[in-house]
Amino acid sequence: MKINELNLGVKYMLFASFMFAIMGAFAKLASEDMSSLEVVFFRNIFGVIIISYTIFKNPMKHKGGKPFLLFFRGFMGFSALLAFFYNIAHIPLGEAMTYSKTSPIFTAIFAWLFLSEKLSLKGWGAVFLGFVGILFITQPFGIGFSKYDLLGIASGIGAALAYTSVRELKQFYDTRAIVLSFMLVGSVVPALLLILSNFVYIPSLDFMMGKFVLPSGIVWLYVIGMGLFATLAQVYMTKAYGKTKAGIVGAVSYSNIVFSIIVGLFLGDALPSFLTTMGIIFIVLAGIIVAKSK
Repeated sequence: MKINELNLGVKYMLFASFMFAIMGAFAKLASEDMSSLEVVFFRNIFGVIIISYTIFKNPMKHKGGKPFLLFFRGFMGFSALLAFFYNIAHIPLGEAMTYSKTSPIFTAIFAWLFLSEKLSLKGWGAVFLGFVGILFITQPFGIGFSKYDLLGIASGIGAALAYTSVRELKQFYDTRAIVLSFMLVGSVVPALLLILSNFVYIPSLDFMMGKFVLPSGIVWLYVIGMGLFATLAQVYMTKAYGKTKAGIVGAVSYSNIVFSIIVGLFLGDALPSFLTTMGIIFIVLAGIIVAKSK
């Protein structure tokens, strides 16, 4: 591998990570005026329009045959995103991002369970280190896990299940079909839940319920900014994986957490405590070990 290709891939991933952090900031700001459910809806509906346009210009060609797995990928991706955005609205941005970045650790386990992929002794050590990191952040000793802890872990597990299913779906579907399945489910299900919330509201399930509020004024800027920066992040992340080995790019992607902590400070988040910082470090190390082993 040429060193300039390595550097370009690293630069692309650093830029993508920063874009993801800015996207998270816009999602946090938008959440002050609308429910997390509606934030997810707007995050995905822009993607549906963009992907649909590319399909119109260049029709998909694939053999298909796995509709239930395609829906499963979409539903898991939507569930992970909803949990992620709910946490962005209620806990520091860096912590919410850290929970979402546990997905490679869970992906390694699910790939071992469902796809018969081998997991080395070093890989199992990384999984253990990752779980220790999660315990340091959640600090459940004596009081148990909070709703935000459980949703944070759910965001990691949901994303991991989605990523694991993508490995199988790639053999049957155009990449755009896989992405569209996620964005379609992530638009239709929130729309249905927003309608349902007009008739039924359960406080304990507030993360998956909410009234539709038409954005106005600066909120439109937050919504559009969220969609724009999410798209930029996806584009440059894809470019990074095309330029450099996946293990290196995956390791660099953890810079997202650092960027999110810094951006979060500008939004009024407090600095992470010592235990939380140790937990973040353990999860980053675990993710890097898993990424490099791939």
